Amino acid sequence: MIDINLESRLAARLKAERETRGWTLAELAAQSGVSKAMASKIERNEASPTAALLGRLATAFGLTLAQLFARVEEGAGLLNRRTDQAIWRDPETGFLRRALSPQGPVPLDLVWGEMPPGAEIAYPVDAFLLIEDQQVVILEGKLTIVQGEAVYDMEEGDCLRFGPPASVLFRNPGRKLCRYVLATLRRNKTVGA
Repeated sequence: MIDINLESRLAARLKAERETRGWTLAELAAQSGVSKAMASKIERNEASPTAALLGRLATAFGLTLAQLFARVEEGAGLLNRRTDQAIWRDPETGFLRRALSPQGPVPLDLVWGEMPPGAEIAYPVDAFLLIEDQQVVILEGKLTIVQGEAVYDMEEGDCLRFGPPASVLFRNPGRKLCRYVLATLRRNKTVGA
């Protein structure tokens, strides 16, 4: 079940991250490449951000996307039960993201992803500046990952370790939903904070 309150908590968290840094909306726009008008709409919960847009905002704040969601998601402890895992859906592609990892000081994040048939999401190279290592394993369906010039056509059971930072495109070329788990190891240093 999608957490409908997650959108409003996400909007509030993005505003808090900007205000904590003492940035105006114009400064956030300059740091992230997201227009001032769009950033304002997102903060007021008048627009649902896409996964790619959230990646740009998180990077501007010196956070990975997983870190941003960890600051939004409630709960603590060593066990993150399925019923407590925050779920977010990209309004543009239908991509579903579920946070698997319990919150904590370890810089490892596990994310469950569901990519609808024909959907694709592009992330700029900046979205990977805070990531030390990243791997994806396909649980069901097919997924094509384009990283820079490299193209990886993946099927159930395949696991990919991402190469040096480059722009990345996730695409489901199949006729059915692709389910995967993404493991991200964050760098210890932050950018832009």
